[in-house]
Amino acid sequence: MAEEPVAPRRRSVQCASPRGLHRIAYLEWGDPRNRDVLLCVHGLTRSSRDFDDLAHALCARFRVVCPDVAGRGDSDRLLDASLYAVPHYVSDMVTLIARLDVEAVSWVGTSLGGLIGMALAAQAQSPIARLVLNDAGPVVTRGSLERIAGYLGTRMQFQSVAEAEVYMRDISAPFGPHSDAQWRFLTETWLRPNDDGTWRAHYDPRIAEAFRATLPQKDLELWPVYDAIRCPTLVLRGEHSDLLTRETAGAMRLRGPKATVVEIRGVGHAPTLMHPDQIALVRSFLLEGGSA
Repeated sequence: MAEEPVAPRRRSVQCASPRGLHRIAYLEWGDPRNRDVLLCVHGLTRSSRDFDDLAHALCARFRVVCPDVAGRGDSDRLLDASLYAVPHYVSDMVTLIARLDVEAVSWVGTSLGGLIGMALAAQAQSPIARLVLNDAGPVVTRGSLERIAGYLGTRMQFQSVAEAEVYMRDISAPFGPHSDAQWRFLTETWLRPNDDGTWRAHYDPRIAEAFRATLPQKDLELWPVYDAIRCPTLVLRGEHSDLLTRETAGAMRLRGPKATVVEIRGVGHAPTLMHPDQIALVRSFLLEGGSA
């Protein structure tokens, strides 16, 4: 029996943009020779570390790869803030998949990570074989975008981790119930230390500028993208989500890839995939029908 990996490998890949080169950092769990790759992509201001629990649970079956999207975590910031948008993120993920040297991947995407996955899965000859959209879909409500714009980039410095945790529990209350240890983890992985002993949020504050500059006047609708997807798709929706409505999730059952939709009780935007029942849903879907 193979030994269970204790920790992920930290790696990076060089990607291109119209303004030059940048480095995308990622964590890789499991056997590096495994051809069954699961790519897990985080939300707007989160990082690769959000998937630690999911990766621990699945790395005996998959090579689990968790990138930091450009401008977040340990990845480089982009020289041109206008490139903080889904088309560029898709380009970076295509480069990462090429580095992994596989023809197909399974994809788990939370919020923004789900939108990136949708955009890539809709492409002809897409490498995505199975797709999990975690509280993401083809209609993003204007109200949720306004809520996010209200805090994005507004509080970047903290005197202590404890102070940051109070803030994290507030803005991330829709994540639902978590233990004290889980809240501390969600906070610590969101921070980077400053030289003077204070702490800062890990993401480029210019992401907020790009976000607000492109804020639509009404709900953002991406049905042509979703309708082009052909791979098996699972949608996880937080019961109280303000981003993915129950109406939209219901329509996702009937068109495009005709997704399986599961609602997570007691959660808003978005399920963290840190709880055993949420992990079990992802595992069951990915392993359904054999290899990804």
